[in-house]
Amino acid sequence: MGSINKIAVIYGGTSSEREISLLSGDGVHKALIELGYESDLIDYKNISNIKDLKIYDFVFIALHGFEGENGDLQKDLDNLGISYSGSKSQACKLTWNKKYTKEILEHAAVNTPKMIAFSKFPDSLRKDFLWLSSFDAFRRENYVVDQTGADPGFEYIFLKPQEDGSSVDIFKISDFNSLKEAYQKCTNRNRGFIFEEFIDGKEFTVTIINGECFPPIQIISKNEFYDYDAKYISNDTVLAEAKLSDIELGRIKKISIDAFNILGCKAWGRVDLMQCNKTGEFYVIEINTVPGMTNHSCVPKSGSFLGLSYNEVVKRIIDASI
Repeated sequence: MGSINKIAVIYGGTSSEREISLLSGDGVHKALIELGYESDLIDYKNISNIKDLKIYDFVFIALHGFEGENGDLQKDLDNLGISYSGSKSQACKLTWNKKYTKEILEHAAVNTPKMIAFSKFPDSLRKDFLWLSSFDAFRRENYVVDQTGADPGFEYIFLKPQEDGSSVDIFKISDFNSLKEAYQKCTNRNRGFIFEEFIDGKEFTVTIINGECFPPIQIISKNEFYDYDAKYISNDTVLAEAKLSDIELGRIKKISIDAFNILGCKAWGRVDLMQCNKTGEFYVIEINTVPGMTNHSCVPKSGSFLGLSYNEVVKRIIDASI
């Protein structure tokens, strides 16, 4: 393609991740101006005709949530011949849905926690599901199901929406009380959910730009897990360069690149993983095709471990996308 001078940064939108997207877009827009590009910030909810973006040489997608990550925007831009950051429509569609992602990874023999999928989270599921035989695989070894007790026989499982980001509506379930609390706090029960195996271990994330794994980050949080507060609000969350052996470093990079490629991703993205304390094995949790670019975000932090500034990371994303 020709030279890039004029870039639209698409951000905002109407999803539950709007506030984070606004921060990401602001950061990217500022970087583009400082890099010498002409740049406009455009809130996705104010776009009346996607064809209006044809005046730009390139679109940087900083739009989190379903509007920027489910593949529809990418498909529209492709149909109009407009270049943009990140993966193509099909890869976005697959990675946006945790169920699809995990099924593909399982088929390819890439480690990912076991799951059970449900089309929604009804009251009947809240009352009875912990005793379903489907969940026997999650129970402690030799546990005998006793429906008169409150202990379902597993330490934890996670409840997650099949499609959402920024840890919205993710809950840690250990018993009937925590399941009831999740039901009460859940913002949208009428959508697909997965119940996912709990991996007791350390949490990592790997940024990939142009086929290169940036230094893995270990996420250290005082919260029970890396939830919305830990990601974007708490100042206690530590994003530390992972202290891994050479063998572990090779393994985490390989599984991250493998997962990224198997799902058809390109240009840039972030792979989230757990390392099991007992076995040392890495498990892919999810792949994000439009990662956050806030001052709390992992992508710019990982770049800093290579001596890259925020602006240089943005430039690498653009170069990888064209």
